[in-house]
Amino acid sequence: MPFPEVAVRTTLAIFVALVAAVPNLAAAQSDSPTLDIYFIDTEGGQATLYVSPSGETMLVDTGNPGERDHTRLMEVLREAGVDRIDHLFLTHYHVDHYGGLEALAAAVPILNYYDHGRSSESDRPAVAAFEQRYAELTSRATRTSVRPGDRVPLAGVDVLVVASHRELLREPIAGAPGVGDPNPACESFQPIDQSAFPDIDNDHSAGFVMTYGEFRTINLGDLMWNYEYALMCPNLLGRVDVYLTSHHGQGISGSAALVHGLRPRVAIMNNGTRKGGALSTFEILHASPDLEDLWQLHWSYHAMVDHNAPGVFIANLDDPAVIAGVISPAAEGGGQGRGGTPAAHSPAHWIKVSAQADGTFTVTNSRNGFSKTYRPAN
Repeated sequence: MPFPEVAVRTTLAIFVALVAAVPNLAAAQSDSPTLDIYFIDTEGGQATLYVSPSGETMLVDTGNPGERDHTRLMEVLREAGVDRIDHLFLTHYHVDHYGGLEALAAAVPILNYYDHGRSSESDRPAVAAFEQRYAELTSRATRTSVRPGDRVPLAGVDVLVVASHRELLREPIAGAPGVGDPNPACESFQPIDQSAFPDIDNDHSAGFVMTYGEFRTINLGDLMWNYEYALMCPNLLGRVDVYLTSHHGQGISGSAALVHGLRPRVAIMNNGTRKGGALSTFEILHASPDLEDLWQLHWSYHAMVDHNAPGVFIANLDDPAVIAGVISPAAEGGGQGRGGTPAAHSPAHWIKVSAQADGTFTVTNSRNGFSKTYRPAN
């Protein structure tokens, strides 16, 4: 028996409404506010851009001096639609972290500066010269020397300072997931002899935990191994979703006590080909209890084939012939991984994290467009 005309019209109307609703649903999902984080390739330095759900910006460090890193930083600012820096957070006074600041300040307005106070290396001519120029730059803006417990007022997210100028957070972060949980790695923690490392301003690094709803991430600059213990034994910081490897993944930071206590689901390594990416760092990361994936700015010459992440997770890869030379020094052109520095990657690629307030976040490799979405942990 044929359907009555009214039934046909009703069915068609429902079908059309459903079809029309699909793109609207997709638009609603894509329009949900996100915290966007860009990990910029500065060949083993740091420049990390945070764009809050409200559109305010925080840049942590500025990479090395010179056109290479400045060009890369400006490209990411354009990609993110950023024409000013609301908050410039300087972790410490080493050139791979502050080197690009003057060029950046000449290119875009910077409204607020944050640092750990005076450098512990002011007796070094290069650092003293930078501090003088830094004082001139910050005289035209607002400068704050932060201490543990301070907050950076980045609209829409919580930025809690947990380390600065050799001072560390002393009280657990209230309500943070995993605070106070047992950290078995504390039992085997061994301090390292830092007398062989003259770059003492690393220990003064200003670092923070950032929270957006259920999503949490951490950036500790170059804070070194011995200072991590007091933050994680007992665990004052809790768990994070995304861990930026401390000190570019060098083996004198990023202890198991830190990493296994944070229990990150994703680690981002801001290494260069030879700087950072230590074998011991990879081993600690791979053993971390909840780690799902490691993303890297570069394929590490130290880690070789056995420990580097799969290629889709690496933003910048060398030419296959160069990698072949690293793996097999006896091959033609071999030993390139142990000899001089190869040409800088061009174009250089970044890694982006987009996080939602419910704890969902997506990581994207700009080199190949590969993305992976991580749903909230149970």
